[in-house]
Amino acid sequence: MTTVALFAQLKLRLMAGNLRGDLQRKLGFVFTLLAAAGLAVLGFFLMSLLRLAPPDIAASLVIMAFAAFLFGWMVVPLMAFGLDDTLDPAKLSLFPLGTRRLAIGLFTASVTGAWPAAMLIVTFGALVGLASSAGGWLLGVPAVLVQFALCVVASRLITTALSSALRTRRGRDVLAVAALLVVLLAQLPNLLMNGGFGDPTTMLHAMAGVLRWSPPGMLAHAIADGGLIGLAEVVLVALFTVALAWLWIKALARALVTPDVSTQAASVRREIGLADRFLPDGPLAAVVTKELKYIRRDPRYRVGWFSAILVTVVLSFSLTRTAGSGAGLPITLSCMGALMIALQSINAFGIDGRSLWMNAVAFGSERGLKVDLAGRHLANALIAVPVIAVIAVVTGLLTGQPGAIVPGMLTGWGALGVGLGVGSVTSVVLPYTAPERMNAFSGAAPGQGGLAFASAMGATVGIGLLVLPFVVPLLFGLLWVSALAPLYGLLAEVLGRRLAARIGFARTPELLAAVSKPT
Repeated sequence: MTTVALFAQLKLRLMAGNLRGDLQRKLGFVFTLLAAAGLAVLGFFLMSLLRLAPPDIAASLVIMAFAAFLFGWMVVPLMAFGLDDTLDPAKLSLFPLGTRRLAIGLFTASVTGAWPAAMLIVTFGALVGLASSAGGWLLGVPAVLVQFALCVVASRLITTALSSALRTRRGRDVLAVAALLVVLLAQLPNLLMNGGFGDPTTMLHAMAGVLRWSPPGMLAHAIADGGLIGLAEVVLVALFTVALAWLWIKALARALVTPDVSTQAASVRREIGLADRFLPDGPLAAVVTKELKYIRRDPRYRVGWFSAILVTVVLSFSLTRTAGSGAGLPITLSCMGALMIALQSINAFGIDGRSLWMNAVAFGSERGLKVDLAGRHLANALIAVPVIAVIAVVTGLLTGQPGAIVPGMLTGWGALGVGLGVGSVTSVVLPYTAPERMNAFSGAAPGQGGLAFASAMGATVGIGLLVLPFVVPLLFGLLWVSALAPLYGLLAEVLGRRLAARIGFARTPELLAAVSKPT
């Protein structure tokens, strides 16, 4: 059996193995297949509709789409590093295969599956929407295949070359920050258009003109051209893809024999934290210190905090240009920032994983669990309270409503308290395992994605309903109600924490089992 057939068969058997798992795994696999099929049909249909657009606009849109596909293939696998074992060469170093055969097998595994097939179908939709001559149709098929191969090879080259750095905590931190900055930069064209800085059609042609001479742009132009120039562009990009494949094989050979720098010994130093200075020695101070260290050292916490801040900043710039500049906007954005921060606490015990049993032994009673939750909330509040204050100040100044800064700040603090209270309840009612700390973008263990989604949606709805008593009067101009919002939020936090302690202590074994699933 050839290497291609062997790896394709192995990948298909691994996929079929999901159908022999538990019910959650089966449902997740079926949902993935349906989502990939839906994306393929919708994407192919939308790309095909470009035939109805003017030729210059259709060509510019396909150039942008091909460039976006390549960029997505280069970035998304980096975010999945640590979750997909085939992305890390260190996991493959003991296989009795030569480097070239291993590279062929990894390429085969990369193109086998529902999502790669969906992306290939969407890319073929560009052929239907852009080709306008017999030459365009003839060149379109190899152009689409070369575009697909370019995406896969570039993706593998980047993950292999950066694999050593991504196994270190510092490398994962840099990746997390870079990914968030990429998301922010992706919103730049939308912000410019909303701000009236240019005509959308002119901006589209300008960006497509820059990307026209990139490999994806040359392939898109080859489909539209259909002549000798298009043929030369397809051949040139194919040679470029072969060169990238050669570099990938070289990087793979080097990565297979390079020692893992993440196993080097790290220095240990004694620290005196903020909680040790201001809180009496006891369980509360211990939990606060632990949580603050998690926030400072765990990449997933930093991703959550940076995401909340960046999304709020983007919305501030976007909405202040498109919506009215009334006092309701700073209040709304402050509440939204508080909501995104509070959503990080909806699975408070998942980050502890199997070590939660030590916490359970330590608190040992309903009161102890309540103190544990209080320490987690206090640690979050020490950072969230000043962050929400900054959000209120920035949005108030951007909208030209400095009088709304204080109401927005107080309202955001109230929404934070409500969110922490709701998060306490969801943490014990719908707990799930957070995967290992290798990846900063990991959400839930395999088979628990639906549970994580239900927890997030339930918490969002619960927080939204509970903040209505003080948000609705504020939107109608009764700004004095904001003075009551922090007290309301504190009451919601206390009641939610007490309810969670009562429920959580009664089902401690189930809680431990839920956050200790194998990942």
